[in-house]
Amino acid sequence: MKVLNVHERELHASPDRVGALVDSLASRDDALWPRHAWPRMEFDRPLRVGARGGHGPIRYFVEEYAPGESIKFRFAGPAGFDGFHGYQRIKTTADTVVLRHALEMTTHGLAVLSWLVVYRPMHDALIEDSFATAEASLGQAPQITPWSFWVRFLRWVVSHGKARAQVTPNQRFQGAHASWHP
Repeated sequence: MKVLNVHERELHASPDRVGALVDSLASRDDALWPRHAWPRMEFDRPLRVGARGGHGPIRYFVEEYAPGESIKFRFAGPAGFDGFHGYQRIKTTADTVVLRHALEMTTHGLAVLSWLVVYRPMHDALIEDSFATAEASLGQAPQITPWSFWVRFLRWVVSHGKARAQVTPNQRFQGAHASWHP
């Protein structure tokens, strides 16, 4: 099954500030990934082409990386996920930028069903939380997309009843930079 899943959020910030969010992925000061509620994005080395890692059961490697602009991850697992996902900064004005997350893949075998029933709803919730984290990191009021009953149920099942509730990300300022702290 062919899958194209795109999320976008307009952020009121300069292209450089939004690009810095992408560059912070998987770092100690990650300002984009919603690590307060989802498995952390981790890699075997700093963010660059060839770095391998993922989050939770999703495995991938950095296939393309244009610092401050975009990053593309190629899936390495789960089995049956053949494609990529990534973030891209799209400049619209000097102080407004669209941040896009796109996932494009073909699913095979059991992955067709697991994508539809489990991974897609969880992915959609995670990416919307990522955009809220970006807004908070930029010092803006985060626009929260509430988790569906199905996402809350899946998180409860996967965590054996220990899943955290959805929370609104906040920011703390250190000097002139907003940085995310769970």
